[in-house]
Amino acid sequence: MPLSPEQEAEIADLRSRPLPTLRATAPGMEDHLYTAYPVLDHGFVRVVDYMGDDSAICQAARVSYGTGTKSVSNDEGLIRYLMRHWHSTPFEMCEIKLHVKLPVFVARQWIRHRTANVNEYSARYSILDREFYIPAPEQVAAQSVVNNQGRGDLLEGAEAARVLEILKADSARSYDNYQAMISQDGQQGLARELARMNLPTNIYTQWYWKVDLHNLFHFLRLRADAHAQYEIRVYAEEICKLVADWVPFAYRAFEDYRLGGATLSGTALDCIRRMVKGEDVTQETSGMSKGEWREFMGVLG
Repeated sequence: MPLSPEQEAEIADLRSRPLPTLRATAPGMEDHLYTAYPVLDHGFVRVVDYMGDDSAICQAARVSYGTGTKSVSNDEGLIRYLMRHWHSTPFEMCEIKLHVKLPVFVARQWIRHRTANVNEYSARYSILDREFYIPAPEQVAAQSVVNNQGRGDLLEGAEAARVLEILKADSARSYDNYQAMISQDGQQGLARELARMNLPTNIYTQWYWKVDLHNLFHFLRLRADAHAQYEIRVYAEEICKLVADWVPFAYRAFEDYRLGGATLSGTALDCIRRMVKGEDVTQETSGMSKGEWREFMGVLG
C-alpha cells in the first residue's frame, strides 16, 4: 500500500529534524535517565529506557481510526478523547523500562500486575544484601476495623517501640542465620536457593520491569490510589512524576479521567438523576447495599 500524502509529509518533517538517536525522544524523560529516585528506606526507582511519547500515541490513533478522529484538532484533544472513550491500544505504543529496588512483600503485590516483562535479581545465583525495610514510626498502625486489608489507627508509645524492635531483631537474626548457612568456612555450606527461604519478606530485591503505557496506567490507577498500601503507593507516586514528564498530555488525561474520576453503576447514575430533579434519595430508596451507598456518598463528597 503506497504512502498517503499526509504520511509522506509527516516522514519528510521528521527527517528534516534529525535527532542524535535517530528516534523520538521526550525531553522531560531524558532528564530522568540514569537517576535513581529514593523510595522507602533503601529502595529506588530509575528509568533505564523508554520508547515513544505523546506524539506516538496520536500517530497510532490516526493510523487506526483514520477519518474518525479528524474532528479532534490537536494532539492533547485527541489523547483526551482516547482516554475518555477507553481506546487503549494507542497508549500501548509507548513503553518504559524501570529498574526498581523494593521489599519482597511489595514485589509480591506488584507482580500481580501480569502485563509486564520482569527480570528479578536471582537469590539462587547471588547473595542478597543485608537490607530490610523497617517502617517509619508514623507507618506502624493497627489493623483497620472496617477494612480487612488495611491499616487503622497508629500504634503509639511502648507498643510501637516493641513492634519496631521485633522487626529489627528478627531481620538481623534471620540474616545472621542466612550467612551462617551459606558460609563455606569449615563446612560445605547450604545452597543459596535453600538458604534464602529463611529470609523475611521485608528484605530488598531488585528487578527490571518493562511495561507499555496502557498497562502502566492501570497499575498506577490502582497503586497510586489513596486506599493502596502505603509501601507500594509511594513507588507508584514516584513513577507518576516520571510519567508526567514523559507523556504530559497523556498523564493529564489519565489524572483527570482515571485518578480523579470515578466509575458509577447504572443504579448510582439513576440516583444522581433523581437527586438533580430534587428527589430526596436515601440508602433505603436507592436500591444499593449499605456498602455501595457508603462508597457512592464518598464519591459525591
